Amino acid sequence: MLPRRMIKYRFLFGVLFAALAALIVLTGYFLGLPSWLIPLPLAVLLGLGLGLLLGRQGRAARESRAADQEDRPGGTTAIDFSSDLLDATLNEMREGLLVIDSDMRVVASNRAARSLFSHVDDRINLRRLTELTRNPAIYDAFLDAVRGTERAGVKVETYGPTKRIFDLRVVPLRTDGRNATGAVGVFFDVTRLERLELVRQEFLSNVSHELRTPLTSIMALAETLEAGAIDDQEHNRRFLAIIQKNAARMHRLIDDILELSAIEAGNVKVKSESVQLYALVEDVVGSLSAVAAARRITLHNLVGLESNVFADPHRLVQMLTNLIENAIKFNREGGTVSIKYDSHGSDRISVEDTGEGIPAHHLDRLFERFYRVDRARSRELGGTGLGLAIVKHLAKAHGGEVTVESHFGEGTQFTIEIPRQSNRL
Repeated sequence: MLPRRMIKYRFLFGVLFAALAALIVLTGYFLGLPSWLIPLPLAVLLGLGLGLLLGRQGRAARESRAADQEDRPGGTTAIDFSSDLLDATLNEMREGLLVIDSDMRVVASNRAARSLFSHVDDRINLRRLTELTRNPAIYDAFLDAVRGTERAGVKVETYGPTKRIFDLRVVPLRTDGRNATGAVGVFFDVTRLERLELVRQEFLSNVSHELRTPLTSIMALAETLEAGAIDDQEHNRRFLAIIQKNAARMHRLIDDILELSAIEAGNVKVKSESVQLYALVEDVVGSLSAVAAARRITLHNLVGLESNVFADPHRLVQMLTNLIENAIKFNREGGTVSIKYDSHGSDRISVEDTGEGIPAHHLDRLFERFYRVDRARSRELGGTGLGLAIVKHLAKAHGGEVTVESHFGEGTQFTIEIPRQSNRL
């Protein structure tokens, strides 16, 4: 169908052509021209009119087709744009996408999928799956999908610079709606989820073990007292003292678990202020002096009288109490514990003992929950295994960190490093 503008132009051309034709006939008649000569200028005029009309019509049709092609969703420009958009979207996906044909050759992949096969130097497209991986779980999942069976929940582990774990789902690719002509696989990276699940399982196992030991002792002694030992004047008070000791140990453990959970969840707010460090350390040393005297440990407060730090005083007391108490427990009898301070770039508070030191292979895991260098000795001394984890998270809440240096047979030094107030502004 012609556009309205074209219909309007054709009507005007028709009127103009009729007027010119009438003018030629009248002119020839009044000039007395022969009758055979009059049709000649009419034919020329007709040719010019048709040429102009058809040329304009063709130009309008071409413009209309070009406009339709630009506006049409299936036009060339739209197809190119959609292709680029799809390619960019696939390559920005965190999940790996791999498409194979019925011959188990890779026909399409995105950047995340190609990173899984980092040992392959060149492009992976058009290569057989067996050339890319020898992992039977991956091959079997794609083979089943090519045969028409969907596979989901396939656990895949890769070993490169770091271990990665993926959840693989593969579905058949049916281009005709019936027979599978290939398969599409999506690799979901669940490394972090697996790590969190492992931490959760270890945490539950450790908590169960830590609670089972004192509970078993309490139940056994309670049964002994119930069976008649309560009338034994020689042992009944000792049994009750052991029950009380184990109950107190369970109470400390539960308190530490709740405290650590609150800190990790971000529910503990640090209210930093200027703190006179010497006086604060004196208070901590005074509260632990009886424990130190029982093992003939000497506590040295080597902090300068004018030293100030910008921290939450309550949380700083908690951190120092944990570190100094550990230094007393795991020190040699008759040893010393020194608390020092320096402010080179940041506020650094160190607690140093003269104990037996910690073997180097334990240092990386020392701040993990329930991790102990000597489990039997730690339980005997009443430790919960959570003190250093609490110190680590409280230091992070201050924007700092806690580090450890130890030489086996020479002693250990823990250092709390907190940004100075001027560095936070």
